[in-house]
Amino acid sequence: MNRLLVSVLLAGAAAAASASDMLASPAWLKENLADPKLVLFHVGAKADFDREHIPGAQLVTAQDLSIPKAESALMLQLLPSEPLREKLQSLGVSDDSRVVVYFGTDQIAPATRVYLSLDAAGLSDRTSVLDGGLPAWKAAGGGVTDAVRPGPVTPGRITVTPHPEVVIERNEVLEGLGKAGLDVIDARAPEFFDGTSAGAMPRAGRIPGARNIPISTLTTSELKLKTDAELGDIFKAAGVKPGDTVASYCHSGQMATVVYFSARRLGIKARVYDGSWDEWSRRDELPIETGPVK
Repeated sequence: MNRLLVSVLLAGAAAAASASDMLASPAWLKENLADPKLVLFHVGAKADFDREHIPGAQLVTAQDLSIPKAESALMLQLLPSEPLREKLQSLGVSDDSRVVVYFGTDQIAPATRVYLSLDAAGLSDRTSVLDGGLPAWKAAGGGVTDAVRPGPVTPGRITVTPHPEVVIERNEVLEGLGKAGLDVIDARAPEFFDGTSAGAMPRAGRIPGARNIPISTLTTSELKLKTDAELGDIFKAAGVKPGDTVASYCHSGQMATVVYFSARRLGIKARVYDGSWDEWSRRDELPIETGPVK
């Protein structure tokens, strides 16, 4: 990989957020599990959480931090700043909390989606994703329980400045197509990116000019994030240059957050198109591409 690109990306990462802060290791979590300021979120299905979770964890889903489905045409849509602040406070999050988010089974994207919500609330500098999730915790000898936390959660208090700009809207994406500095990244599998399959969406294809970084390429077989050098190579191959902004999308705005998290780890400015293909494919006036990238 180009050494200059690596140095620029890593320098940006140091300025934006420490890589070790964004990713928590099982060893770090073991040492800090009893910290009264630790807020631990288990992201996954309730049945899995009820069977086993890290002691002290609360069950949270991406939908818990999104506009209710009855109020939105989109599958997932980030809560506005004030309702998001209130929801996180109800989960015990305060300005001085250290939040660790982990996935319960085999999907990293729901955990990075929750990270996005905390980032939007201005809490990214005190939020981490547990590298490898619950499987890595157990492999490292971490204990699990099926016990429910005793008593109600003590509400927190959040006063930090929110950052709703982590989300990019449809019109901003449309206006930025073909312009230098905005790299539209499609996080879906190749068959959706090239239009071979529409899946459950009205139209098949991709946003014009997008490049494909399937989320499976960003993690190891153990669902741990790849090294900075490996991630840097992947973003470079997708045309991302120092100073660019990555705008990621997927089917519904969840898988795109793995691209977002990986870019943020490298110090790349990143935003998530929350509407994603769920919105874009429904609007016939919006352009699409299919087939191989030219």
